[in-house]
Amino acid sequence: MKIDSILKPYQRFGVNLGLNRIQKLLDKLGNPHQKVPIIHVAGTNGKGSVCAYLSSILTAAGYQVGRYTSPHLIDWNERICINQKPITSEELEDYLLQVVNAIDNNAESPTQFEVFTAAAWLYFADKKVDIAVIEVGLGGRLDATNVCENPLVSIITSISREHWQVLGPTVADIAGEKVGILKQNCPAIIGQLPLEAKAVVEKRIAQLNVSAIWPKPAVDLGENWAEYQSDIPVNGMTIKYPLPLLGEIQLMNSALAIATCQILQQQGWKISETAIQNGMANTQWPGRLQWTTWRNYKLLVDGAHNPAAAIALRQYVNTLDNLSPQKQGKSWVMGMLSTKDHADIFQALLTAGDRLYLVPVPDHSSAKPEELAKLALTICPELSHCQTYPDLVTGLDAGIGDNLTILCGSLYLAGYFLANKSAC
Repeated sequence: MKIDSILKPYQRFGVNLGLNRIQKLLDKLGNPHQKVPIIHVAGTNGKGSVCAYLSSILTAAGYQVGRYTSPHLIDWNERICINQKPITSEELEDYLLQVVNAIDNNAESPTQFEVFTAAAWLYFADKKVDIAVIEVGLGGRLDATNVCENPLVSIITSISREHWQVLGPTVADIAGEKVGILKQNCPAIIGQLPLEAKAVVEKRIAQLNVSAIWPKPAVDLGENWAEYQSDIPVNGMTIKYPLPLLGEIQLMNSALAIATCQILQQQGWKISETAIQNGMANTQWPGRLQWTTWRNYKLLVDGAHNPAAAIALRQYVNTLDNLSPQKQGKSWVMGMLSTKDHADIFQALLTAGDRLYLVPVPDHSSAKPEELAKLALTICPELSHCQTYPDLVTGLDAGIGDNLTILCGSLYLAGYFLANKSAC
């Protein structure tokens, strides 16, 4: 039985936040989530790379490490990993069927994400992982991953205006949902936040008696190396390490991961400086500032699916300008989901002289390229080219060339490209 066919019946329930269904389902499965020590990671951006850093470091330290992330780029299997290895299709089908068989057909049906999350918990418990790094799916407070009362560490990487249709219209509203992962007396690591969000987080930290660390970004040493300087009480450290993931934002994300390791060290986990350095060096997180090729030309691929991610992408592109003696317009091959903040993303990315090639996002609720084109020309009328294309391959073929070409706007679009690149 194929994974898609197992999950499809639950797709119709969409996003339906709440913990009642997942708790009942996990109870029927023997509460596997209570058997797995976890690090819980929420945030608007940076969750995935922080999870990747942590799972790689803990693997290098000799532990059996589960990692649960979403969405996937290419296939479902990559959401559930142990020591960087995705669950096999056979195992995933087996665990999904175990979950489906435990569903009470007389009660409210779980969502697709809840079914998948329950399978992840069950798999990690059965495999007796030492620790699991769990990424929040959406928000935090009512997310299906938020069923553990005593996480080893809770992390909030960043907060900006994303999924506001579900989480609330303001950054403060969104922060109120994300702080839902914080637990009484459990330590927390918090990234750099806008003031409106920081106030909400600080208030919740005080209410729960949470010991919170707010790490500073690491220092860029050049040539893909960074230095983290910690002022954490008891075991402050300074460590230099390789930083294979690109972009200035990784100075913050890597600092969050290393600060988390320091908290784990205080709890008795054996994580050496060498394990941190080797783990960082071996970290991979595809689809985010990833260089590849198309038709023998260089291509930069990045999800950049919300305004904060688009700003981070533009910052990286600007550093490439600084390295080049001749600045020239960029070629942006873009597709976006209908639910995203299109105007803010265009505002962050586009500059005069750029070329824009708009395509649909396959198999998802895509924004119409024609409507995006009108919006883009309103925001940046000095574009030297703005045209729509019926599919990604056509758009890429038109946009690729000697100038810098970037494919972005949706993680699903990036995943579709990476999955189908060799077949085109």
